[in-house]
Amino acid sequence: MRMRRKKHGAERIAACKDILIPAPVNEEGENQTLDPQSTFPTARPIHLEIGCGKGDFAVGMAAKHPEANWIAMERVPDVACLALEKAMAAKDTREDNLRFLIGDARNVAEWFPEGSVDCLYLNFSDPWPKKGYAKRRLTHTGFLELYRKVLKPHGMLKLKTDNEGLFDFSLEQFAECGLTIEWQTRDLHHSEKNGGNVMTEYERSFSERGQVIYSAWVRY
Repeated sequence: MRMRRKKHGAERIAACKDILIPAPVNEEGENQTLDPQSTFPTARPIHLEIGCGKGDFAVGMAAKHPEANWIAMERVPDVACLALEKAMAAKDTREDNLRFLIGDARNVAEWFPEGSVDCLYLNFSDPWPKKGYAKRRLTHTGFLELYRKVLKPHGMLKLKTDNEGLFDFSLEQFAECGLTIEWQTRDLHHSEKNGGNVMTEYERSFSERGQVIYSAWVRY
């Protein structure tokens, strides 16, 4: 379902400029590489979430893990608006270690320097279930190779999804790229990793309906 356009969305996003990384493009609209550490007051390992939705995960993880700097990417400005406002409302509960970037995952290897990201998160990405749309899935080999460029050597990708088809597809794609699956489960909330799990807004809703959550941690 398409989200209803936010009233005064541009102004609301602008009001959150202190935690928003401007899209790294030049005056001609060409992508440029940003320096992710320069957007934070303190240099720490960079953790990147692609497709942050309404921001529950990013805000929660930034508060829970002050030892890292968190960047949350979201393609849809109206969705990013909600995440930004949520983060601003909670800014006094955490270190100054969370930033947002509005943009498409296809730009990640142009925007982030090679080897600049320690850990990358894909939470409840669009499964694009139609067979002809496989290349749009964020765990397709095309995207996995983009992530390889920005992740540090032996960097980690962490996946969560409620869609079994996407999970099985992702495992196949990980193997095709020669990635090491260090841990996986078909029921995250009853696994040994659940104690450290921070739920997204979708995840909370799925869990309340009894839907199992699939997860994998993959080493590059």
